[in-house]
Amino acid sequence: MRGWLTLTLGLLALVVGAVWTVQGLGYVSGSVMTDESFWAVLGPIVAVVGLVTLWLGLRSRRR
Repeated sequence: MRGWLTLTLGLLALVVGAVWTVQGLGYVSGSVMTDESFWAVLGPIVAVVGLVTLWLGLRSRRR
């Protein structure tokens, strides 16, 4: 069971970061985040944090 929480949080951060990025860039409409540069900048940062968290979770499961 070791690493599941880390993997889940990493995957969630990756997906949320990707959605925020596409909304910030204006590819998804119907939100207050559409075409806002703040979300276009914050989204990739959150996605990278999610990738790092996923990597750490995979490393802890291998041990």
